[in-house]
Amino acid sequence: MKAPKALSPDDRQKIETAIGHSFAVKERLDRALTHASARPSKGSDYERLEFLGDRVLGLCVAEHLFGQFKTASEGELSVRLNQLVSAETCAAVADELELHRFIRTGADVKKLTGKHMLNVRADVVESLIAAIYLDDGLEAARRFVLRFWAERASGANAGRRDAKTELQEWAHAKFATTPVYRIAERSGPDHDPRFTVTVEIPGVEPEKGIDRSKRAAEQAAATRLLEREGVWEAAEQPPQSAR
Repeated sequence: MKAPKALSPDDRQKIETAIGHSFAVKERLDRALTHASARPSKGSDYERLEFLGDRVLGLCVAEHLFGQFKTASEGELSVRLNQLVSAETCAAVADELELHRFIRTGADVKKLTGKHMLNVRADVVESLIAAIYLDDGLEAARRFVLRFWAERASGANAGRRDAKTELQEWAHAKFATTPVYRIAERSGPDHDPRFTVTVEIPGVEPEKGIDRSKRAAEQAAATRLLEREGVWEAAEQPPQSAR
């Protein structure tokens, strides 16, 4: 396979300005943005970087939470950590940086939509963290992580558990039943679908959620029901994944 075209100086400057780091070894940035479908040879894509970046992200976020929430239990810290290092949060950071404009993929991957593309965007953010770490050490990686995760860590939703898990436990305790999720509608083109999901619990008014994947729509429906019933305080929703 022919090697993918290197980033142009203009694109490289745009990315480095957005992330706040100028690479000493420019090839690290190219590799962090190269999907396996576009690699000319094994090891020239971001897969190994993703592995390392996931660990660096976890360490930096865990360290921040440990210092920020001094009275939080291990359980609460784990809930916060899991949410902040999730694919959804990483993809939201990728969207904030508009990294989709620079990811180098094969034609087959460019056709993928929904959850698959969310995972690609999330993987690239973890790869980027690893590239920064290798280029300039842990402190540089920590600066990047705190720049894009510190505010998210303090957000109204940051300490929440998974909405579907919370709703299931609430429904079991209050009604001795399990919530049922149904797809009410699927609309939009294949590259940008929209799912409308209804969650139903006997004796409770149903609630709807809308998002670009079935799973995200289920989470949105569960969140709305929990907030409506007063189980959760109403809070600002995190940015939805794009593209």
